[in-house]
Amino acid sequence: MGWELGHRNKMKLRFCESEIEDLAIRYTECQQEENREREEKLIGLREEILRRGHLTKYELYTVARWKLCVYGEDAAEPTLENADDHIKITTRQAFTSSDDWQKLLYLTELKGIGQSVASAILHLYDEEQYPILDIHALCSVGLEKKQRREYPFWPEYIAFCRDIANRNGIKMRTLDRALWRYSYDSEER
Repeated sequence: MGWELGHRNKMKLRFCESEIEDLAIRYTECQQEENREREEKLIGLREEILRRGHLTKYELYTVARWKLCVYGEDAAEPTLENADDHIKITTRQAFTSSDDWQKLLYLTELKGIGQSVASAILHLYDEEQYPILDIHALCSVGLEKKQRREYPFWPEYIAFCRDIANRNGIKMRTLDRALWRYSYDSEER
């Protein structure tokens, strides 16, 4: 496939599936109050966005700000340069496409939206279940922990995560929280 795994092994969960729920709970318990509130606000927008079928400029900015918070408050500012109609058309295209790769590419046409932020948009607001492309989550499935601009293994990662979520009867948000928390807890401090 041409994508880099630690030693070119297949993706493998680095913890037992029986730990998913506990790790997801720990993720929420350890969140700073401000981050928890941001996440709850984003999740609270889901029904309205699904009904409408597209994001607004404010919603696009809010998701980018949440995903890029480690880079500072102004990291999401470029998203505000997108025209309202461009955001509406592009996010609608992404949400209605049947091709997982194309969904990601549509969203990256928006200024300030890279593949990791695009995956967060799909994770939160697409009707299908999508994982978030995040160095912590990726490390928890055996990929090298490094910043990337592109994620050519996106389709394989989706299939891998959906299989785990389906097998365990959990939402992708629960799995994503567990993946992030495991890697974060495993880092040497």
